[in-house]
Amino acid sequence: MPAFLLKRLATLLATLLATSVIVFLVLEILPGDPALLVLGIDATDEQLAVFRQEYGLDRPALERYLHWIGNLLAGDFGISYAYKTPVWPLIAERLALTYPLALFAMLLTVVLALGLGVFAAANHNKPGDVVIMGISQLGISIPNFWFGLLLILLFAVNLGWLAAGGFPGWRAGFGPAMLSLILPGISLAVVQAAILARITRSAVLEVLREDFVRTARAKGLSRSQALWRHVLRNALIPVATVIGLQFGNLLTGTIVVEQVFSLPGLGRLVFQAISNRDIEVVKAAVILLAFTVVAVNFVVDVLYAVIDPRLKVRDV
Repeated sequence: MPAFLLKRLATLLATLLATSVIVFLVLEILPGDPALLVLGIDATDEQLAVFRQEYGLDRPALERYLHWIGNLLAGDFGISYAYKTPVWPLIAERLALTYPLALFAMLLTVVLALGLGVFAAANHNKPGDVVIMGISQLGISIPNFWFGLLLILLFAVNLGWLAAGGFPGWRAGFGPAMLSLILPGISLAVVQAAILARITRSAVLEVLREDFVRTARAKGLSRSQALWRHVLRNALIPVATVIGLQFGNLLTGTIVVEQVFSLPGLGRLVFQAISNRDIEVVKAAVILLAFTVVAVNFVVDVLYAVIDPRLKVRDV
């Protein structure tokens, strides 16, 4: 088991290193001068030179990359060009909204997808299966921002049950804060739940055809008992793989959804930072999101070994 974990941890670190290089290079080749964007077209050459020197923009690219990585390892995310404050407090404040929103959407995704997928597989080629697959196909084709607008129109404008947007903050209480996340959480989850439901159905159907399931049924287990005791666990490996990938999709999806619902989360901060060419904020936010996604997939890899212990033996 330690060798299995060390191998996965080495992969995690290599992925983060490659991501940091790609993020830095992409932001380097983007058009626009951060000094000119922040100071304006009326800034003098002397003011622009002072700004570039203050933020290290006059140094060679390799030196700036190594300096950035060294600061990251020391817990320093740099200084925002636009806000003139350390980047980490800006990001930490927004993560208090984005992470709970993504986790809430992930919870909705898993609950809906597992329930619908298993039900569809248990009723293969029956009306329930056909209806669920039809709904899932519709869900895959719906953009989450458009679905979010529909939710606002129905539940906020017409029915008046929920607010159309905004976030009162966690200090207002857990209930009011979560109420403001219901509509954006649903709009994020609908597409991912549709995808995961189809994958769950396919995985369960494949396991249902295995010999050990027929043996379990022959020993007296009912179809539902065999399904929940034996089939679902063996079908979880491909499902867990997709769940790990989908969490990354949910995090990146918050960039658009937070704009639709006027939520002051990390996605909205990144959107504003890109518009302002606030490179330090963009780099820190992207590398943090990448770390989150890679860490979640590391946890999924560990869960593989829990679900199927044979995997860690093969990988050692």
